[in-house]
Amino acid sequence: MESKIRIIRDRYHKSLLERGVLSVDNAGVPSNADKSSRLSVRIAKSIAEQLLVETHEKCLGQTLGAAFETINLEFLTEAFPLLSHLRPGKWHLVKLGNRNALKTSSFYQYSHLEYLSEIVKHDANIASCLGNSYLVAPDIVMYREPEDDSFINNSQLIVDDNIATMTAIREHFNKLPILHASISAKWTMRSDRAQNSCTEALGLIRNRKGHLPHIAVITGEPLPARLASLALGTGDIDCMYHFALYELIEAVKQTGAEDSIEMLDILISGKRLKDISDLPFDLAI
Repeated sequence: MESKIRIIRDRYHKSLLERGVLSVDNAGVPSNADKSSRLSVRIAKSIAEQLLVETHEKCLGQTLGAAFETINLEFLTEAFPLLSHLRPGKWHLVKLGNRNALKTSSFYQYSHLEYLSEIVKHDANIASCLGNSYLVAPDIVMYREPEDDSFINNSQLIVDDNIATMTAIREHFNKLPILHASISAKWTMRSDRAQNSCTEALGLIRNRKGHLPHIAVITGEPLPARLASLALGTGDIDCMYHFALYELIEAVKQTGAEDSIEMLDILISGKRLKDISDLPFDLAI
């Protein structure tokens, strides 16, 4: 009998194939490969073969990136509720975007950024000093609603109106949602894309007032060296999650490239790179 998380992971990969995010073109180059790198193509092709990818044209440009974000959101939306017994609460997972009324400043820890944004709009001197370094726009966010006192006091009288009046979890004193996780989805990890994820992470770290949310990156990048450009070290992101880590491990072994094998081992043993199936469980921490 297959585990539920394995079934959801298989469905996740099927969605990537059906929507053209993961594909192989007529020249045999997978959509997540750098065609100028023989090693990248070889590793990506092995992953594609393990996932039984058919040959067809991929999504183009921003369409591919948007589809990858959506499919990751769908995966988490299906997987995380399985862990409600580990992490109870009123949880929401959404994509942020220009058309979404929900912004980073909508959350308890970052609500002061809305005030700062208004000041910058009307003061050129402050705008020239701050720029937009305080603005953060993650691909996917996970947040929880504050709880009513009746729920908190469900089994016994834990709080009243004169105690614990500044905590964000009490709806009586805070109406704003609490940001739990910021998730960046990058199908590949070219240098500019890696830098965007770092900038987002640093913005969340430096500009928060209160609890720091989980900061994660999901990617389909096949080259261990490029994964290391963001995953190696500590401090900016919690961890990087690969869309098919088990298949990546097998693909890198098949190449016999010692440097890539060693780097991948460093990332995994150093707890800097995990499989997509690990993410919902880490979000329950």
